[in-house]
Amino acid sequence: MNHPPADNFETLAIRSQGERSAFQEHSASIYATSSFLFEDAEQARRRFADEEDGPIYSRFANPNTDELATKLALLEGTEAGIATASGMAAVFGSLAGLLKAGDHVIASRALFGSTHQILTQILPRWDIACTYVDGTQPDTWDAAVTDRSRMFILETPTNPGLDLVDLEQAAAFSRSHDLILNVDNCFATPYLQNPAPFGADLVTHSGTKFIDGQGRVLGGAILGRADLIDSIRFFARHSGPSLSPFNAWILSKSLETLAVRMEAHCDRALALARFLESASAVEWVKYPHLPSHPQHELALRQMRRGGALVSFELKGGLDQGGRFLDALKMVSLTANLGDTRTIATHPASTTHAKLTEEERRAAGITPGLVRISAGLETESDILADIAQAIGGG
Repeated sequence: MNHPPADNFETLAIRSQGERSAFQEHSASIYATSSFLFEDAEQARRRFADEEDGPIYSRFANPNTDELATKLALLEGTEAGIATASGMAAVFGSLAGLLKAGDHVIASRALFGSTHQILTQILPRWDIACTYVDGTQPDTWDAAVTDRSRMFILETPTNPGLDLVDLEQAAAFSRSHDLILNVDNCFATPYLQNPAPFGADLVTHSGTKFIDGQGRVLGGAILGRADLIDSIRFFARHSGPSLSPFNAWILSKSLETLAVRMEAHCDRALALARFLESASAVEWVKYPHLPSHPQHELALRQMRRGGALVSFELKGGLDQGGRFLDALKMVSLTANLGDTRTIATHPASTTHAKLTEEERRAAGITPGLVRISAGLETESDILADIAQAIGGG
């Protein structure tokens, strides 16, 4: 992997690239092959015996997936990384690749719905238990620790409530109890937040979201300490959550524009949050870099900017929120975020519908909560559509 002697995000994202072929291509090639040739039988033996580095089979590794994982590790400031077929493959791999029967996980209560399902419906099949804590109340975390506890998993900002977890406090808590700190950094991206320098042992990403940025491909990544990634790589090699070379190439190329895209996303999201805060029809609005956010100072301390997501609730709750969504003319209603296109989502009936009402309330998901992923359309057009939908609701 070639990368420049620089620490600046944009330069690393653009100039870090895998080895060029004999053709000396300027842009990275796509290695659309399932397997790789060996010079002779002895080289094949050495590679399978881990005595020599080099490609074997694309389920194990591929130049494109290696480039993506290495580039993300550079941008996150971690020792190593592995690319996966989706963001949820990354989350599951970060758990299943390290935990064993009898282990216990402590989890921040506000997590993506599929992560919740893994923790409560899938891992218990293998006698791996989970206890939820309020990520915003560090003084309550110690009560969740048992002699079986091995990992603390969280996301910040949270999905969809946009609450924050103090990464320094989470790292100190994890160190004091010999826990692996596992942070889902999907919402912030490596450009806006880097959990590893705060003390995170693992960082997961859904590349499907802002890393791709255009709603085209699925992909994910697990980044972190080299010893942990080695164990996860063994799990992934034999269980097969493989990212395709083409999708890895798309995601690696997309990283080249992540900084400029996130700056524009954040500009539009902040403008939207300010507009919603001033709208009389809005009950409340949450955005990390609004001074009204209850953890605004923490957001300034651990996030470069406030991100692209805005959550709010209209007066009138669920019914009024439904009318608002139906009145949108330009903004998309779809099961995604992090796109160039602005997207509106009703989490209680979609992404978090499998949770009970009590579980949603505990995670801060009210019946009428609406999540907006601010896209890259002209700011005035985004605001105009939101404004007419509020008026039409």
